[in-house]
Amino acid sequence: MIVTRAATVADAVAISALLEANGAARGGALFGEWPVEVVTRWIEVGGLVVVAVEGDRLLGALFTCGKAWVTAPPAVAMLRAWPGAPDAYVYGPVCIDKAARGQGVLEAMYADLVARWPEREAILFIKTGNGPSLRAHQRLGMAEVARFTLGNEVFLVFSNKRRRRTIADSVTELSS
Repeated sequence: MIVTRAATVADAVAISALLEANGAARGGALFGEWPVEVVTRWIEVGGLVVVAVEGDRLLGALFTCGKAWVTAPPAVAMLRAWPGAPDAYVYGPVCIDKAARGQGVLEAMYADLVARWPEREAILFIKTGNGPSLRAHQRLGMAEVARFTLGNEVFLVFSNKRRRRTIADSVTELSS
């Protein structure tokens, strides 16, 4: 049975191992380096980290932080492209153990997060080529609201509360 909860410092070693195993340096889609010290600091002062566990096994981790904490270049570029609501938070990274993918882990962690912050906007970025993540977040009801380019990479910005404004939106607003 999948159980979700807020991570504690005792989880930092397992979370770091999961993230490092799925980092870009090892062919994964996660950005950045995630040594135990970084994960520990994030848990202590950076923001909420929701974990999914089954017994003693870590199935996944979903990081969040306030917009003021953002320093990583992709996250900074994301917030320039879509700053979101004043109380919006940055969602991600999120990582699911390969053996647990497709078993509802992301959905369980996201449900936990939404239960904690039901009215707040989550903002995240996904590289255009990361089809599994794009599909998974669309299934959660998130939608693309902006795009940005960093280096030679194109990223999509997703939000759980907003959608991209269209010409039709502007016409509707003007005629109202």
